[in-house]
Amino acid sequence: MLIVPPLFDEMNRTRHMLAGVMRLLAQAGIDSVLPDLPGCGESVQDFSAQSLNAWRAAMEAAARHFAASHVLTLRGGALVAPPALPGWELEPCSGHALLRTMLRAHTFAQRATGRRVDSAALLEQGRETGLELAGYRCGAALIAGLCGAEPAGEGRRVLSLSDLGQSAPWLRAEPAPAPALAQALVATIRADLAREDAA
Repeated sequence: MLIVPPLFDEMNRTRHMLAGVMRLLAQAGIDSVLPDLPGCGESVQDFSAQSLNAWRAAMEAAARHFAASHVLTLRGGALVAPPALPGWELEPCSGHALLRTMLRAHTFAQRATGRRVDSAALLEQGRETGLELAGYRCGAALIAGLCGAEPAGEGRRVLSLSDLGQSAPWLRAEPAPAPALAQALVATIRADLAREDAA
């Protein structure tokens, strides 16, 4: 199973939880892999040179390399996952929703220093020359790509936190394990795979 993490800071906040998911999948006899997106984690590539297309190509290459039969995505990871792979999307979101959240945080931070900024003007600047948001230097291609991006997976099961009875680890102030969410997620995956095998 290919696991595609959330994008930007949400990725950092969910890594502990995803490690727990991978351990539980292994206990269930399901191999999984969690590759770093180019420019993120242990990748040596420059983050500012990335685009959604580059991330999509990297995830397609990872799926081929590891012969993945299914994919699990979280949040913005659904925007860059291989569209043909079946699987699960946990709380998928649009690129616009991600940008809106980061732009809001940026404008609040600027106002705290006495500077007034307009979100629309900031977004236009980002499309033309790039923009630093949430500590990430986003190039113009990445900003432009996020503006209209929607999850493209066909036939994947969309899971909500309310379905699993859990809270969002990507909203926490600090990264932390989320064992109950990991267990609920893996239990759902196992049940779905059992039904798939029986069909």
